[in-house]
Amino acid sequence: MKSSFLSFQIGKQGLTKEFIEHLVTPFKTRRVIKIQVLPSASKDRLRMKELAEEIIAGLPGKYNYRVIGFTIVLMKRMNK
Repeated sequence: MKSSFLSFQIGKQGLTKEFIEHLVTPFKTRRVIKIQVLPSASKDRLRMKELAEEIIAGLPGKYNYRVIGFTIVLMKRMNK
């Protein structure tokens, strides 16, 4: 069974403009993407919300997010 979401990782290079641009294509066919933040990128759980906000600001369209530990779950809002 195919998973309904893709998973990405933010590593030692941290959050880059290229990483955010790379997320645009999967959102054309998917609604949910998980991003795991590795300890080499951040060991601070409070930083997770900031990273999620930065990602959403760089993406076209409207998104919601949820932070679970060191994982950011991005959800594309459906147009009504």
